[in-house]
Amino acid sequence: MLNRRSFLLGSTATMALLSAAGRAQPAIMSRTQQVGATGLSAPIEIVDDPYGVPHIRAQSIPDAYFGQGYVVARDRLFQIDLDHRRELGRLAEAFGAGFAEHDAVARLFLFRGDLDAELARIPDNILACARAYVAGINARIDEVTADPTLLPLEYGILGVSPLKWDLRDMVLARGSGFGNVGDAVRRARLAGLGLLELDAVMAPLRPAWDLRVPEGLDAAAVSEADLGVLRLGSLPFASLAPSPPPTNDRGEAGSNAWTVAPSRSATGRPILANDPHLGIGGFGPRHVAHLTAPGLDVIGGGSPGLPGIMQGHTDRFAFGRTNFHIDQEDLFVLELHPDDPERYRHGDGWRAFERAEVSIPIKDAAPHAATLRYSVQGPVISHDPARRRATALAAIELQPGASGAFAMIAINLARDWESLREAAFRFHPSPTNFHYADVDGNHGWQVIGFAPVRRAGDGLMPVPGDGRYDWTGMRDFRSLPSEYNPARGWFASANQNNLPPDWPRDRIPAFSFRDPYRYERIVDVLSAQPRHTLADSISLIHDTLSTPARQLVALLPERASAEAAPALAMLRGWDGRLDADSGPAALFQLLWRELGRRMLAVIVPERARELVDEIAPSVLLGLLATPDTRLGPNPAAARDAMVDAALVAAWTQAQEALGPNPTAWRWGTLHRVNIRHPLHRIPAIAAAFPPIEGEGSGGDSYTPMARWVRGGGWSVSGGASYLQVIDVGGWDNSVFLNLPGNANDPRSPHYRDLYAPWINGAMQPLLFSRAAVDARATGRTVLNPAS
Repeated sequence: MLNRRSFLLGSTATMALLSAAGRAQPAIMSRTQQVGATGLSAPIEIVDDPYGVPHIRAQSIPDAYFGQGYVVARDRLFQIDLDHRRELGRLAEAFGAGFAEHDAVARLFLFRGDLDAELARIPDNILACARAYVAGINARIDEVTADPTLLPLEYGILGVSPLKWDLRDMVLARGSGFGNVGDAVRRARLAGLGLLELDAVMAPLRPAWDLRVPEGLDAAAVSEADLGVLRLGSLPFASLAPSPPPTNDRGEAGSNAWTVAPSRSATGRPILANDPHLGIGGFGPRHVAHLTAPGLDVIGGGSPGLPGIMQGHTDRFAFGRTNFHIDQEDLFVLELHPDDPERYRHGDGWRAFERAEVSIPIKDAAPHAATLRYSVQGPVISHDPARRRATALAAIELQPGASGAFAMIAINLARDWESLREAAFRFHPSPTNFHYADVDGNHGWQVIGFAPVRRAGDGLMPVPGDGRYDWTGMRDFRSLPSEYNPARGWFASANQNNLPPDWPRDRIPAFSFRDPYRYERIVDVLSAQPRHTLADSISLIHDTLSTPARQLVALLPERASAEAAPALAMLRGWDGRLDADSGPAALFQLLWRELGRRMLAVIVPERARELVDEIAPSVLLGLLATPDTRLGPNPAAARDAMVDAALVAAWTQAQEALGPNPTAWRWGTLHRVNIRHPLHRIPAIAAAFPPIEGEGSGGDSYTPMARWVRGGGWSVSGGASYLQVIDVGGWDNSVFLNLPGNANDPRSPHYRDLYAPWINGAMQPLLFSRAAVDARATGRTVLNPAS
């Protein structure tokens, strides 16, 4: 039980703590409180600053992570609780029978190996930090349970209680998402139609590769049904609301990052910038915190529910990350025995599925029974005895030793380049471009992540599950590229193909690298700045120059029909910047979408349009620049007619959406940034959690300031919600943004306080030194070990 009470700054416990810290404190607090916390070894102090960042001051490193667990639960409890329940398959016990199938799927992807052995892989000091983080979350849960007025509002509305955490659950939960198997199924279905070449219209392989149907695969038999339980869809909150909640499309998740050496920096110190691109529209994907203790001083953005800081800096080095690409999943097609559907062909005979019978508790109902099956490759996601067919999924994160739950702790505890690389090698399975810059002037880039070793095949399509294509092991990051103190004085990554030109063909980790437009723009800017400043990085992280827009404008005809002439005139001379207040930017977006739709209608046969529903920018621009016979017997004339008709259509759509006066058109009028609670379709949730909206944004998928849309609308659905620019060694000069704020509770001043700065690109101080924090502090909490 926690005892929470207000106390005076001069209390004995507080003064003892401050004395131990070794510095006098000014009288800066507007609010002070004391909490007793189970699992804490000594008092810790949490100082909040005006930007919502909690600065945790502990007397031991594990206690600092206890503080992080406590503050993330203070600011984001329902968010981490909902994610925790989803990952463990424990939603139905809180929300009812409609969630039982989702729980069964979550349990299918839980780690099935030896949990004790997994924990034994982790060094004691890292495990102690993770255990303390969990204890910190539970301490806050105990606190709000004892005083329900502190509970986040969702709990009273939904009639549920927060779930207590257990360290073992962090190793158990593995199945966060398996996106690229859908791409594999699409390619096989196109091959079954005899139209495999159309896959390059939607998703050109990078690096280039000869796409072939694996030996033994009947491509014509592959269907969406082979994705099985992965097609289950969004959580069924329709049982609690008129319609299900929207989810952020994370299909474009990426990031930008760069480091600049002292030799090219105006400060004479390294600069590191980073902006992870994730979903926008619901809960924020980063929580910012500062952890200090003897031997630890780290600040930045963390993933709510995971211990440690993912992007930020220590007192020795700054670090950032972007997505690298490693194909870490394969889909295996299994042939079932004609007389026994619980056996499948493998090797020279038939093997029995491993089966697990699970009982899923359901709120106000009898438990739900489910049968989970596993082949030698991994979880069975579809099982169809009538077709004598099943599919199984192999995934890196389900393998022993592939939990990333402790990776950020290990990275935060590193002191230099070599110890950081060792931490990444041991604990970080996810594909990542890791950026580094230190106070000694060094900077480096290391690709980290585990890659499967396949007996055969390239992972681009489903494969027979008879053993020919099974995995035989994993490669760690030492098989992937890196660079340290490059002579050019900078390094950047933006999810582009950054494999060296001479990279061995048999060790290409994936073929899904992104369009290089963001990277090329970053390179152009950094190459032209011999004395790069913090302001330059801030400007670049908000850069809206669109290379596809410039290329399209250059391809527009000199003359157009009378109906298309106004659109042509507006785009002529436009600089290609997708600024929120730009009318040509709005017209370009409408034209780009219209051209893509019309081009697909011409080059993709009707029977394949379900599969090929997007066109890659490079393909669209290539066909406009050099039309070929896919456009008909007279390609150039067909291209010209298409462009003219698209200009007319885009102008008409702009008038309908933005009004009759073209001078009043703005890209930001269409490109709105609307943030709502993920369960906002429940009326009581919508009433309690005001939407955060009202402003528009520039940028799109291909500008360094990435703010993309998905589907048929124009609202921002993803991009760089957390941004940082770090002055390495001049730490208090560093700046950040975290959309829409650090807290999810509308009663908090940090519910939406960073929304307007984020819209306006007004980076906020990332306060680090004790003096800077204390000079701006707005509140203090002291956590004492519970008696």
